[in-house]
Amino acid sequence: MSRGTVYFLGLGGNLGDRGANLARARRLLGSAGVELLQCSSVFRTEPVGLKDQPWFFNQVVAVRAERTPFEMLELIRSIEKAMGRATGPVNGPRIIDIDILLAGETILVTPELTIPHPRLAKRNFVLVPLCEIAPAAVHPVLRMTAAELLRGSPDRSSVVRAGR
Repeated sequence: MSRGTVYFLGLGGNLGDRGANLARARRLLGSAGVELLQCSSVFRTEPVGLKDQPWFFNQVVAVRAERTPFEMLELIRSIEKAMGRATGPVNGPRIIDIDILLAGETILVTPELTIPHPRLAKRNFVLVPLCEIAPAAVHPVLRMTAAELLRGSPDRSSVVRAGR
């Protein structure tokens, strides 16, 4: 049996071949020794915040890794960089974005990293795919399941299954 922390990661992007970019991000996680446990469907999602841009493809994956949250963040940033992610406007277009949504029961608040993700409970583009693979996952601060968070979400943006 594998040891390590179970992380739920949000993957998304709206530039280039969006589906291929999600697949490449998953492959790069695996090649770095991260065990892929489960993948949600891919969802076509309406941009939140900055509306005048292409729609996103989003997905949530459950992974297991023998890495601290900061080591996982370092890996994620290296994958984003390797895939050509450039800095741009907040909520703007991007080739790939990988966020740590949950890390077991970890609660962490630092200038570099906050776990659970601070906007998790207000973003259907991660709540819908998270509920598909782990509706009973518990937000360790709010003490609510992913399904409960989705039912109470204030987000009304469109999230439509695009495929597996």
